[in-house]
Amino acid sequence: MAAQAAKQSGLDAREIFSVLMEREHIGCTGMGGGVCIPHGRFENLKTLHAVFAKLDKPIEFGAADGKLVDLILLLLTPASANTEHLKALATASKLLRDKRLCENLRHTDNVAVLHDLLIDAAQEAA
Repeated sequence: MAAQAAKQSGLDAREIFSVLMEREHIGCTGMGGGVCIPHGRFENLKTLHAVFAKLDKPIEFGAADGKLVDLILLLLTPASANTEHLKALATASKLLRDKRLCENLRHTDNVAVLHDLLIDAAQEAA
């Protein structure tokens, strides 16, 4: 996911991976229910970037509920964007706590449908 986020953001994939791993050492970003929201803040970033992945094979992520993770929403925010960072995390968390949305995400492999589900849910939450 760091490689995909690098393509989108213009940051170096190794830097993204390193920042995300540092954040995971502070505390696991697995929020339970098969969902995690790894996130990091970056000095050389001008706008927020998000990358979503639905995994075919769930992975161990250290979530408190012990469930394997299959839905990942990666967030990259500018280091100076304190309020935006917190709002993005709060919105992502709210969206991915919605069991109906998560089930809908899990039941499609169509990228356009995944995108629309997330965008529609975010617009409804705004």
